[in-house]
Amino acid sequence: MTRLASNNRWRLAVTDPVLFAREFLEVEPHEGQIRWLQNSVCPENLLVTGNRWGKSFVQAIKIIHRCTFRLRRLKYDSSGRYTAVNASITMDQAKIVFNNVLRLIRGKPLMEVLVNCVRWSPYPQLYFANGAVFTARSTQNRGEHLLGNDYDFFSFDEAAFELHPEYVINDVVTMRLADRHGMLDLISTPKGKNWFYTKAEEMARRTGACYVQTGSTFENSHVSREYLQRKMDTLSSAVVSQNIMGEFVDSGDEIVSEELIQAALARSTGMAPPVEGHRYCHGWDLARKVTYTVGVTIDLSVTPFQVVHIERFQGRDWDSVIAVIKKVHRVYGGEVLIDSTGLGDVVLSQLSDIGASGYSFAVGGGKAKADLLANLQLMHERQRIAYPYFEQADSGLLWSNVQELRDATWTDNRLCDFVMALALACWTAGRPDREADGKVLIPRAAKIQ
Repeated sequence: MTRLASNNRWRLAVTDPVLFAREFLEVEPHEGQIRWLQNSVCPENLLVTGNRWGKSFVQAIKIIHRCTFRLRRLKYDSSGRYTAVNASITMDQAKIVFNNVLRLIRGKPLMEVLVNCVRWSPYPQLYFANGAVFTARSTQNRGEHLLGNDYDFFSFDEAAFELHPEYVINDVVTMRLADRHGMLDLISTPKGKNWFYTKAEEMARRTGACYVQTGSTFENSHVSREYLQRKMDTLSSAVVSQNIMGEFVDSGDEIVSEELIQAALARSTGMAPPVEGHRYCHGWDLARKVTYTVGVTIDLSVTPFQVVHIERFQGRDWDSVIAVIKKVHRVYGGEVLIDSTGLGDVVLSQLSDIGASGYSFAVGGGKAKADLLANLQLMHERQRIAYPYFEQADSGLLWSNVQELRDATWTDNRLCDFVMALALACWTAGRPDREADGKVLIPRAAKIQ
């Protein structure tokens, strides 16, 4: 009985991807990869590891295995078509796994005969002789390249870095799998405690329907231990925990953590027209060159305070900006606080009829801005602010308030117009001199821009 030609080995390999890797791809996965191949058989699976663990390598094995045997429920197998995709935030990233698949197949006569052809245009496609097709796609523009397709197996590489995760996962990817009851793998190194962290925790609670695995770079015996030790001795503990140990950690630089953002979203009652008898306040961040003018309206008569209206626009003259501010005030009433830094004084002088106040970010060499953002953070920590998910088309791309909140850090917040407008509204709603507990605001900032 020859080693590879044995029919029995083929039968065993159907349900044993590790045997398949050893016997037909002639590679030896490490222990962590073996656990993943054996256990990631749920409808949803999530793998989070340190860098150089071998995520792309093990996903290539899994993709070849599933395409070779067209693994899915039998009632869907009569179509003769099996589709698998590796997607990521860019095509370059998506092609890493695709190229690993080609590398594992090349030079293996029995595997090469199972492949009909490879096409690179308009995107990478690998056609198997059994009717299976494996492609690489990007999730750019909120996954528009995935729309209109259906998949039996969806591998999402570096999922933690997706810019619009809620929409891409829930509205695009999940629906691509619905027709065939397909499998979803979310693979990534961590990126702080962002949405991917929340997703991992949620999946870990759904035992039976989901499988979650973590892993450190040390599991990969091919990575130099001397090199890893040198990195551990020279990098910060947070970087080591995230990039080597594959652990979720707060970056320490975010203004509002993912956990607090999710809590604020969950408490939101949505956008709403004015309610008679309710008290409102408004924060306005004014445009500077390439930035946007953003206004945020908060309902102060409910607990927690609710963001009920958002304005965001660009490229208007000051008269138009003033008209919009006054229009929103006519609808809701209440206190108005605007960014009076620089030309903001010009706008403020023309808003005296609605009693608007100004707040200059530049006071105290940036301390005023630091205090403003620290108060925004504190409002989140006290669970006193809530807002809905809000998105807007922006030069062919989609902007969202949630993504801007995620991206805002103490060291880079120059383009965070919504964050500043929300912070101004929150300053009016609950600034420190109105607080009873006397909690000190200490911004975690190396530099405020």
